[in-house]
Amino acid sequence: MKRLRALLACCLLTATAVTAGGCSDASEERTLVVLGPWTDGEEKPFVAALRHIGERTGRSYVYKGTRSLRETLVAQLQAGAPPDLAILSSPGDLTEYARSGDASALPEKVAGAAVPPWAPAITVENPEGEARTHPYWAPVRVDLKSLVWSRRASAGKKPDWCLGVGSGATSGWPGTDWVEDLLLQREGPDAYERWATGRTPWPQTKPVWEEWAALLAANGRNARGRGLGSEALGASFELLDDGRYGLLNRGDCTHEHQGSFIRRHYGDDVLPTPTATILGTQKSGEGAYEVSGDMAAVFKPSAAAWDLLGRLTSRAAREDWAKAAKPGERPYFPGGAFGAVPPSQSTRAVQKLFDGAGQICLDASDAMPPTLRDAFYRAVLEFLGNPQKPGLLDDLLDKLEAERKLQQREEAFVLDDLCDNPVVPSS
Repeated sequence: MKRLRALLACCLLTATAVTAGGCSDASEERTLVVLGPWTDGEEKPFVAALRHIGERTGRSYVYKGTRSLRETLVAQLQAGAPPDLAILSSPGDLTEYARSGDASALPEKVAGAAVPPWAPAITVENPEGEARTHPYWAPVRVDLKSLVWSRRASAGKKPDWCLGVGSGATSGWPGTDWVEDLLLQREGPDAYERWATGRTPWPQTKPVWEEWAALLAANGRNARGRGLGSEALGASFELLDDGRYGLLNRGDCTHEHQGSFIRRHYGDDVLPTPTATILGTQKSGEGAYEVSGDMAAVFKPSAAAWDLLGRLTSRAAREDWAKAAKPGERPYFPGGAFGAVPPSQSTRAVQKLFDGAGQICLDASDAMPPTLRDAFYRAVLEFLGNPQKPGLLDDLLDKLEAERKLQQREEAFVLDDLCDNPVVPSS
């Protein structure tokens, strides 16, 4: 029965086979499964890099992509059929898997791939009650946040903000990005890190929520006659009603606060500017940016799995990945860009900002315990419904504070160091 559940869990997902095809029986030790977030063609460059690894090792790899990554991985763990590796964007989730024993600590031979701040070492108790500090995951791809995108014709003009917060089960995260970035720019990395790791009460963040509400109100009423906040609730963060992608392509807004991944929806007439430049940071000279990442962890440890993790973070794999990607979708990696194919102008502009960053700080909501992160998402959605409603913000912050205290009692805050100096570019 356990074997049957494993095969069913395997075949529920869209799979891309590399060297070997189809869903593999658990007894095929040379076939490794990589679970990840990329689908609908976005996975093709990664699969190409995985294929090159297979050519070098002679092993078989299968990539399985899903947009419901957390739910899928939980189901597979419950069925006793985890992937060999999973690639996730949430250090908060990864911390839970490390504490539960589902994710394995990186052995010394690949520990060097755990680049901060994306992969800090964490302290976890083993079954014998001994506390051990290890890294448990490594970034395979990263993105820069704290960016505002606009067309050349809108550069330097007063922003007419685009905003959409719809994202399925994770709706709200584009709004949490706004709150996080405002706090980072207004208070600096130290205050940001204290808040994101549970050491600052939520009511102290009220000024940045109020500033965000003022930005929303500054848009007034857009071409469709609705306030920006309420309209954002019904809009996807990237997909338009007519099937096109990219909020700037809507035509009724000029500036979009979004991470570097969004460039894939635009041409080189849309370029990034640091949030601090647009808003005027009060911590001038710090050059602080939020970052996010896609991190690989091993859920079925074996020599082949650790070898694959090491290879996925190698220069050779990064060059293969970059070469297979379109110029406007070239991935970013810790330490610099790779690949001989010239990147797009927007890709090159982000890389320049990455290389010149003073400090980089891991996305706060990604690093929070999952229940607090989800409460943060919900608070953003409720706030957007009526940001000027008297007492609403105080109520929302009180609820978030109650959740923070609960997570403290449960000792769920494990991550401490979310900000770091950037890795020195290698190219």
